[in-house]
Amino acid sequence: MFYVPLYFEAIRARPVLVFWLAALAQAALWLLVPMLFYAAPPGELAQVLAIGHEFQFDSDVGPPLAFWLAEIAFRLGGLFGVYALAQICVIATYWCVFRLGSAIVGPVQAVVAVLLMVGISPFTVPTPDFGPAILTMALWAFMLWQYWLAAVEGRQRSWYALAAASALLLLASEAALIFIGALVLFTVLTGRGRAALERMEPWIAAAILVCVLFVHLLWLEGASDSLTPTIARLREAGIAGKNTVAWLRLLVELVIAHAGLAILVLLAGWPGGSAAPLPPLTRGAVDDFARRFIMVFALAPALLSTIVAVVLGRTLPIGGVAPLLVLSALAVIVAAGDAIALYHQRILGFAWAGLLVVPAIMVPVVMISLPWTLGTDLTVAEPASAMGRFFADAFQTRTGHPLAIVSGQIGPAATVALGAPSRPSVYFAEDPQRSPSVTPADIRKKGAVVVWLTSSTNPAPPPDITSHFLGLIPEVPQVFERSVQGRMPALRLGWSVIRPASDTASAQTTPH
Repeated sequence: MFYVPLYFEAIRARPVLVFWLAALAQAALWLLVPMLFYAAPPGELAQVLAIGHEFQFDSDVGPPLAFWLAEIAFRLGGLFGVYALAQICVIATYWCVFRLGSAIVGPVQAVVAVLLMVGISPFTVPTPDFGPAILTMALWAFMLWQYWLAAVEGRQRSWYALAAASALLLLASEAALIFIGALVLFTVLTGRGRAALERMEPWIAAAILVCVLFVHLLWLEGASDSLTPTIARLREAGIAGKNTVAWLRLLVELVIAHAGLAILVLLAGWPGGSAAPLPPLTRGAVDDFARRFIMVFALAPALLSTIVAVVLGRTLPIGGVAPLLVLSALAVIVAAGDAIALYHQRILGFAWAGLLVVPAIMVPVVMISLPWTLGTDLTVAEPASAMGRFFADAFQTRTGHPLAIVSGQIGPAATVALGAPSRPSVYFAEDPQRSPSVTPADIRKKGAVVVWLTSSTNPAPPPDITSHFLGLIPEVPQVFERSVQGRMPALRLGWSVIRPASDTASAQTTPH
């Protein structure tokens, strides 16, 4: 008897339902995992919230929209709000890819493309770490969809939606010029793109962007590397070979991010053993323009972003990894042909479910096993609430004032600030331009707690801390209990209190 899995029939008959079930299942999973198992925010989320807390407009962190949205979400719903915002961006990305794919390859193959995106790691495990890359991913997907509606299907109102999304992208990402520039070049270099410019709407949309573009350039001036050291570095002997190696490394990392997708493609298309294919998923012919559109924007932004990153000496692609992979799965579907036969149906279904669920299951497993096996842990296992409460209470007890500023090593300082009930500001002592709304004068006036990681009971701060805070008087390092200690050394934080200037017992500590 010929067996047809239920999921295949659902893909063929109810692609929209399959989309929502898959997208919402993934979002719910990566909303629950951090809420249940993370004691501290993942990745650089604590720093994102520390920057967004000030709602600063001009700093060297680049366009501020993602930082502002993260802070708004945190004020509305705590870390749950931030994690929910991240998953909304993922769902929006999937929806835009699905709608774009439906217009090009039909809804059946489009939903297969979305299902394949579960095999691209930046769309799953790192998504709770909300930041500019996650927001850029959603905005870029929306721009591609609206561009198709405007330039190809002739929906003139979509030009305004495209302009609005482009303006938001300029407010969100330092890579905005790469994405927008790629769209502009594609429009100018293709016949159908030039034909779309014969109407008034795209020019009105362009005029809207010009105003935002000037503001974006001001942010880039503060956030980007100076041209002088960059040019000097490019003239060094042997730099071409080093840059080539660095560029290839970035490309290899992008390829590795597709490992899960490659597994699904191999299982679905490998006609080995006794597996018989399901009835093929067919579509209408994809014209050359549509094929070129998908392939260009699946590849060009990644190439440009990695090249710029190498030139500027960055270790990651400009704008983050996730936005560069938005069209990868749809490009695979377009390249697969007008009829896609699926082999190994049962294994394929289990493999997809495994790629969805296993990474989430591995989070608590790794959090428990790492302290016992390798003697290390993940940053999400740090007791952020306990750290914040302790230093807030210590400052309040010594000064009679609520804790207003935390500084020192940025990692623990941002975590302490997030866990403290008074939600203090973070002073980035190593790079004060990242926190322009907090100054040394503010520290002298309001006081601060300075924190740093230490592996011993010696209270002396490291030299880099001492150089920024002259006359710092350290306290006895504080030990914090992890939920799983294992074979790890104790989590110790060195710390010192800078008393407010109004405090008669204020020590003569001078931040620089």
